Amino acid sequence: MFSRYARHPRSSATVRRVTALAATAALALTGLLATAPAAQAAPPTPVDGATARSYLAGLTVRTDGSSSGYSRDKFPHWSTQSGTCNTREVVLKRDGVGVVQNSSCAAVSGSWYSEFDGATWTAASDVDIDHLVPLAEAWRSGASGWTAAKRQTFANDLVQPQLIAVTDNVNQAKGDKDPAKWLPPRTSYICTYVRMWVQVKHSYGLSVDTAEKSALQSALAGC
Repeated sequence: MFSRYARHPRSSATVRRVTALAATAALALTGLLATAPAAQAAPPTPVDGATARSYLAGLTVRTDGSSSGYSRDKFPHWSTQSGTCNTREVVLKRDGVGVVQNSSCAAVSGSWYSEFDGATWTAASDVDIDHLVPLAEAWRSGASGWTAAKRQTFANDLVQPQLIAVTDNVNQAKGDKDPAKWLPPRTSYICTYVRMWVQVKHSYGLSVDTAEKSALQSALAGC
């Protein structure tokens, strides 16, 4: 017995249309794959927008403290994590693709996609490890009163979304600015960035100033 579909074969025109659609879809997929980033930074996933808004509401609001007495040396950073690998090398390995390290744990090859600006790099020297909440900003927000041990934990934190591999000159342009003064130029990453920022400040009990809180509220409204 023939099926009812066998009695009504598709016309050659229909077949041609289906074939063309399939080819178009394949080309589109190829284009998407070609433009996709070769590497994807992977700090710990931040809390969702609703949680970040809740955290932000609970942060202490006060004028930033003085930078007097601040020094990066007061935040011992790039601590040894294991063997010869320090925090920087661990993050380079984590955030890159195909990363090869030498016997000293230095990254000698690999690919790094910078979430801040969408650039991909193949030399570790073009990549900085950004402290999402900058050390100087943390100092002005409460870290000036911490112990050296707590500042070291903050500067090497692999548990919170505090460290991320990004384009070096973009990181340098950010400097120690808070979100009222600087946000990633890649706008599609802003929601993730501010969620990370709020989570880190919440985790460490750091304060926010009025302009900073306003900028965070505006950015989180769309998350």
